[in-house]
Amino acid sequence: MAITVAASRLGTKPFAEQSPIELWPGASSEDAKVAINAVYRHVLGNDYLMQSERLVTLESLLTSGALSVRDFVRAVAKSEVYKTKFLYPNFQTRVIELNFKHLLGRAPYSEAEIIEHLDRYENQGFEADIDSYIDTVEYESAFGDTVVPYYRSFNTQTGQSIAGFTRMFSLYRGYANSDRSQLAGKKSRLAAELALGTTFAVNVPSGTDNTVRTYLPAEKSNTPTRVFGRRQSTKLRGTLYRIEVAGMYLPGYPRVRRSSRAYVVPYEALSKTLQRINKTGGRVASITRA
Repeated sequence: MAITVAASRLGTKPFAEQSPIELWPGASSEDAKVAINAVYRHVLGNDYLMQSERLVTLESLLTSGALSVRDFVRAVAKSEVYKTKFLYPNFQTRVIELNFKHLLGRAPYSEAEIIEHLDRYENQGFEADIDSYIDTVEYESAFGDTVVPYYRSFNTQTGQSIAGFTRMFSLYRGYANSDRSQLAGKKSRLAAELALGTTFAVNVPSGTDNTVRTYLPAEKSNTPTRVFGRRQSTKLRGTLYRIEVAGMYLPGYPRVRRSSRAYVVPYEALSKTLQRINKTGGRVASITRA
């Protein structure tokens, strides 16, 4: 059951309406295909998987019943594919956030959890750290050997922190997004609030029909030096305004994909700029002197 009815407007409806995918011993090969695709989608953060990257031998073992869903999840998380997509390019704190999301279906509850996994990774290695998520009472209780991991934080469950629901939206950016295409890049999404022991406001993901948008700066968010394509003289800085916009549709992007942008415009162009932003579905988060 969803935590609130309003939660569905945050983009959680597809998960609230879908039953967990379970693969029992003796299931058909078609059922196994569904489970395999669900594992790839969830553990690989909804990222595209090429045919050459599939773990064909392990898929066969799962289909024949020689491998459990839990051990298939473990193998995917330890694979070179997972390492290439998430371990090698990201900072370790970001990797740990993603491991929580991909393997336990939730966000970290405290900074202590991050530190624990950092220590294990440094002292025992990546594979031992992956095992530490899967070989837990929490994983056993939530998924066991037969259930494909899913986003548990979008539903009320025993033993879950309410903070996990809010923090999950910092990790989950919409059903049309993947964990490698987010504008915040390689940096941790939760480091600040975990360090403070608090929770920040929910950042609405893309792909929802909610009219409230939150501006999220890109990883390399520099103040623009152009005014809708025209470079602006630094002598006019006192007359310029910075507009931060959330939830824009960009040309060539699917309607479910939205973007945060910042523009610098002179005062006389404010009105026209705001009209253009409105036509793209954007919501103005702030207007300040540049």
